[in-house]
Amino acid sequence: MSPTTQAEPEQTESVSSEPVGQGASETEPAEQEQPRKRRGRQPSAARKTRTIELTLTVTGTAEGEWQADLTQSGKRVVQGLVIPAAAVSRAAVELHADIAKAIDTVLDQARQQHRERMEQLEAELAKVRQALAELQEG
Repeated sequence: MSPTTQAEPEQTESVSSEPVGQGASETEPAEQEQPRKRRGRQPSAARKTRTIELTLTVTGTAEGEWQADLTQSGKRVVQGLVIPAAAVSRAAVELHADIAKAIDTVLDQARQQHRERMEQLEAELAKVRQALAELQEG
């Protein structure tokens, strides 16, 4: 009877301690791992959303000549594209008031230079017309 009595407690101990200890430890990490896997999958969906980096550089001169360069990921897509000053002004207004204000300042300076140049040319043209008129009279 004693071998049977000894075997029963061993079986009871081994059966009761191993499955309970293993079952509890296997169940808890498995439950914890599944949400972690789901959490790990969520950022992968965000990774599928690609961002595209485009850099638009608009360059203007004091004379009011504007051009644009466009690069995508360091590669030039468009270079030296001539843009009318009015288009630059409209685009600036659409982007932001601060941008529009800065560009309008540059455009106003260019307008003023063109007005001054026009007045000089008109004065020169008046002199040339007068000289021509004097030559025709004589």
